[in-house]
Amino acid sequence: MPVPSLLAVFAHPDDESLWSGGVLARHAAAGARTAVVTATWASHTQRGAELTEALRILGTDEPRMLGYADAWAPQSASGSMRFCDAPLDETVGRLVAQLREFRPEVVVTHDAYGGLTGHPDHVHTHRVTTLAVQAAGLERLYPGAGDPWQPSALYLATHPHSAVRTLSDLALAGKAMNSVPDERITATVDVSPWLEQKWAAVLAHRTEVERGAAPGLLAGLPATVREWILSTEWYIRQDTVSPVAHQTELTA
Repeated sequence: MPVPSLLAVFAHPDDESLWSGGVLARHAAAGARTAVVTATWASHTQRGAELTEALRILGTDEPRMLGYADAWAPQSASGSMRFCDAPLDETVGRLVAQLREFRPEVVVTHDAYGGLTGHPDHVHTHRVTTLAVQAAGLERLYPGAGDPWQPSALYLATHPHSAVRTLSDLALAGKAMNSVPDERITATVDVSPWLEQKWAAVLAHRTEVERGAAPGLLAGLPATVREWILSTEWYIRQDTVSPVAHQTELTA
């Protein structure tokens, strides 16, 4: 069965590589169309340049940056509104336009808790993406944004309780550990064949490595521990039709 086209929507440059880098690399390697929409940071910043390099490594399309400011970093998009403060109809409408232009079969974004860290931009990205996926199929809600198009599936990047219990190295570094019950996981994806690409993409976010954010914390771990953390990606399928059995890949 052909690997479906995939559009990932994440809050910050580096989120795509950390939480879905393996799936993005897998789909791209199989010849599927892949792209990433990033809600915050301006394209002309250092982190914008790092995102371009990371996506090149993962084999995806050029960056699609909405250019809002990070909730905790006003310098991320000087003169622009914080993503969390922007009018909801505006942010949803802009993402609807991206969906209708790219027409992905699968969309990936943060889970409702905002992933392990619970960053407010992550939570808001989940909210905006969920609404945009629904709105994209409504013919007249956003006139001028292209023909109606609704992806076949929306997947939420997440971590099960059982996995988080083993991430003691990150927990000791003072990071929040939001996770979901294991039975909520829909897809457990082994991305070890694409681990080298995924890790190279994470390291491309040099600003985050140097300041000791998640890429920097991972860089400081023993290779075996880091590989265990990055070799599996977990998702919840927010299916619009019916529940699905447990998967080992993302399907439309």
